[in-house]
Parts: sequence; structure tokens; C-alpha cells
Amino acid sequence: MVARLLLVGCGKIGGALLTGWLRAETATEILVVEPNRAAVPEDPRVLWSARCEDLPADCDPDWVVVAVKPQIVDQAVPPYARFARPGTAFLSIAAGRTLASLQALLGGAATLVRAMPNTPAAIGRGITVAVADDRVSAAQRHVCTRLLQAGGAVEWIEDEALLDPVTAVSGGGPAYVFLLIEVLAKTGERMGLAPDLAARLARATVVGAGALAGTSPEDPATLRRHVTSPQGVTEAALSVLMADDGLQPLFDRAIAEATKRSRALER
Repeated sequence: MVARLLLVGCGKIGGALLTGWLRAETATEILVVEPNRAAVPEDPRVLWSARCEDLPADCDPDWVVVAVKPQIVDQAVPPYARFARPGTAFLSIAAGRTLASLQALLGGAATLVRAMPNTPAAIGRGITVAVADDRVSAAQRHVCTRLLQAGGAVEWIEDEALLDPVTAVSGGGPAYVFLLIEVLAKTGERMGLAPDLAARLARATVVGAGALAGTSPEDPATLRRHVTSPQGVTEAALSVLMADDGLQPLFDRAIAEATKRSRALER
């Protein structure tokens, strides 16, 4: 258990992590800095402040979790440099902000982890990839894993540059899946289905297939083949989706563009 945890920002991901920490009793006390009081749950274990300056004078967190939008990191992070000292570690989930850029904002002496979660963390079904600087101890990495597991699975990498394709694949991945639901529903409508029926079919199909993929010991390619009868209906659709100009090259271009944007944010 973490004695004292400081969360900076309680938006979608920050709020999801906070919910998980409370559920798992991860910390004895959680301090939350968030301008919008309504975003912070009422709980005796949570102490709310609107600004860093409003934190208690004796505030001495074990971990500072930065969960603000990358566009405001330059303004939001520097006030917390006073916590960059031995015994306190920082965890940033701000997309596109490198360890080096965060260190510069924190005075250059912070113990720092950078991570990329995704929005299914809101129901504990997300996945997060993290990278640590050389100040992070094995014990701190273990605690950080526990903190991030509030949102789902956790993976560690050693090469920070890989967080750009991670951001493109899993960080943005839920949006691609939601788009698939939209596209399936719209296609169903165009083929004559009532809009509400098409929407229900598309949503249930994607949710059910995802659950099957998550619980089956078989890989996705095998699961796909189970649905595909020779010369059948599904095979006809897959002949388009798996063509040389089909889904794979489209996703290759999309992920490459997203990776390029992530790298641009770092600059």
C-alpha cells in the first residue's frame, strides 16, 4: 500500500485510476488536485484541492501521478517540482511528453515513469505500457505496476521511443474499434436494416467478439478462420477486407500517421 498518493488531474484516465485505487485500497490517503470539484468522488480517503498551492503544507507524497492533457503540461507540472526529492516518484500519463521534457519541468532530479494507458481503464479493462528513467528502483517499479493495474494490464518497455507506436496502437485503439462499430452500423443501414437494429447488431457483435478474443486461448487468426466457411458469406467479405488494398495497408497508413503525430507532440 502507498501511504500518500497525489493525483494531478481527474479527467477520464485520472478518474478511472482513482476509482481503481479506491476500490483496491491502494493508498492510505489520496490527494487530488483538480479545478473541477464535481469530477472528484466524495470519499473520506480523498482530499481535494483546486490548485497545487492549496495542498496542505505538510504534503509529502510517495507518488505524484500527472494525469493532465499534454497541451497544459508546461503550465501544470512546474509547481510540483518541489516534490522532486528522494522518496517521491512521479508517474506521467500525458501523451507525447518525453521523460526528458518532464524532467526539465521538474528541475532535472525527479524519479520518473512515463506511461500510456487507454480508455477501457475506466472499467478496469485497459492496457498500459510504461517506461522508467534510471532513477526508478525495482521496488518503485513494482509499486508503479500496482498503481497502473487499477486500469487493467500493464507492460514495461526499455526503449522510450516505442511509446509513440504504443500510443498509436493501444492509446488510440479504442477509437478505431468504436469507429468499426459506427461503420458496421452505417453499412447495415445502407443494406436496408432499421438504424436502431443496425446499431444494436454492430455494438453487440464487436463487444461479443472482443470478449471471445479476450478469453479464448486461440489467436485472432484462428478465431477468424472459425467464422469463415469456404466459399461462404464471411469469406466473400474478407476477400475485400484482406485484399492488397484492404484493411492492413489502411491501418498501416493510419498508425504511421498517428505515430508521426505523437513524435511531433514531443517536439
